[in-house]
Amino acid sequence: MALTISNELTQLIGAFTSHHERSGSLLTIPYDSQWPSPCYLKQGDEGELVPWEPKRQSDSQQSALSFKNVEEALDIKLNADFCQFFTQFFSNNLPVAAEHGACELLQVWNEEDFERLQQNLIGHLLMKKRLKQAPTLFFALTDEDDFVLSVLNSTGEVVLEQVGRPPQKVISPSLPAFIATLRAE
Repeated sequence: MALTISNELTQLIGAFTSHHERSGSLLTIPYDSQWPSPCYLKQGDEGELVPWEPKRQSDSQQSALSFKNVEEALDIKLNADFCQFFTQFFSNNLPVAAEHGACELLQVWNEEDFERLQQNLIGHLLMKKRLKQAPTLFFALTDEDDFVLSVLNSTGEVVLEQVGRPPQKVISPSLPAFIATLRAE
């Protein structure tokens, strides 16, 4: 069976929540009434730690959350796997273990967070264009300062890159293949 973002991300998020349930470490986050999300399992007082869990986006949310405006604004077609990566779940960022070390998969907490992601992506792509570098699409932070994991837009390969520099190393042939190798932390 072919690897897909939907299947691999669903399996990883299942493993992530199971890992936390087995270890007895409840996923918690400070409650912020100004930053609503379907991920909150209950409301609380401002700043109070409340339980949360990743929530699958509904079909209507998946339709509404699109990178088409980024593509039109920059006259670029974005890698489909990258686009699907951010339109499957609402979640806090996910700390995971990769073959090359720890990383944190970026996720979107709510629709406003998705808009912020798009703005950051536009800034990143404009910087790449100004530096005359190939377009990359960031999706994870690494444990090394100024290094991110990105999708090389032209090939779909997962690459390690230092912010502002060309990719240094191909990590995986595709985003689904990369996600399939991750372990929940």
